[in-house]
Amino acid sequence: MSLFDPLVLLLIAAGLYMAWNIGANDLANAMGTSVGSGALSIKQVIIIAGVFEFAGAVLFGKRVTSTIAKGIVPIDSILDPHLVAVGMLAAILAAGFWITLATFYNLPVSTTHSIVGAVLGFGLMAAYSGIIGFGDIKWSVLAKIVGSWLVSPVLGALIAYVIFSLIRVLILQKADDPYNIEKKFVILQIMTACYIAFAHGSNDVANAVGPLYAGLHSLEMAGLQIPIWVMAVGGVGMVIGLATWGYRVIETIGTRITELTPTRGFSAEFATASVVVLHSYSSLPISTTHTLVGSVIGVGLAGGLAAVDLSVIGKIIVSWVVTVPIAALTSALLFAGLLGVGI
Repeated sequence: MSLFDPLVLLLIAAGLYMAWNIGANDLANAMGTSVGSGALSIKQVIIIAGVFEFAGAVLFGKRVTSTIAKGIVPIDSILDPHLVAVGMLAAILAAGFWITLATFYNLPVSTTHSIVGAVLGFGLMAAYSGIIGFGDIKWSVLAKIVGSWLVSPVLGALIAYVIFSLIRVLILQKADDPYNIEKKFVILQIMTACYIAFAHGSNDVANAVGPLYAGLHSLEMAGLQIPIWVMAVGGVGMVIGLATWGYRVIETIGTRITELTPTRGFSAEFATASVVVLHSYSSLPISTTHTLVGSVIGVGLAGGLAAVDLSVIGKIIVSWVVTVPIAALTSALLFAGLLGVGI
């Protein structure tokens, strides 16, 4: 199979499209707190993301990529490599379409939920068609992933709540000039912005390149080790997505949930990045979106429930709930459709 084979080119193009979507939505979530607090401009955020997001993706992203690629659907059990490649193409496109729609409406959906749901949809359609058995789908791995989705926002909220509460009690309330303290925390928030960009790249790059790698591997275009150029496709695509369309979701995260200052932004970003890196090390694809929104809510709750816009949170939660079934159904239909037209 040549690099210029139409199916290979479609897979690479779809991987870039998915990475662009992740940058426009998920990476924008991660960096939105820095913009909302006034610590960084959008241009500065793009530069930071360009360096640290790419580094996280290339240096630390392979663990989660393997989970997305092979941890849910047993692609090694599918004898026809063409079916694997088409299935992964369908999964990438399904997840990408949903994220594009959500970004248009300024909703910070989970790209992790989207791609996991889409890969599951391919697996279910493959099982329905008799290609694999329903029992062959790795439900235990899926259960661990779903469990991490529930734990991560709560953990993020708890850590952010504790950090900001300590800052408020030990520093802000004792300071003669609190907006001066806020200025000093701008430096710290710039550091945590770098941290969260690296963390995001280490986990969420898998949402684009996991299915891409699985498809290329099935076509013997990639070996057992994930090629560095595949990781680079994800890193480059995410940075371009943030630069071209990320401002829509940045506005939601940075300004609409709760008022953000450098101390609050620092607390939310540090909590989020720590939770994400922990899960990347554990090879679990968690939702940076869930974690960050949980962390922002935790910071808001430290200032009292009235400081949090519950209507915005309600819309975000609804978008989370519908993501997996929509992505799974779209992927299943696309898989059948692509095979039907002879791809």
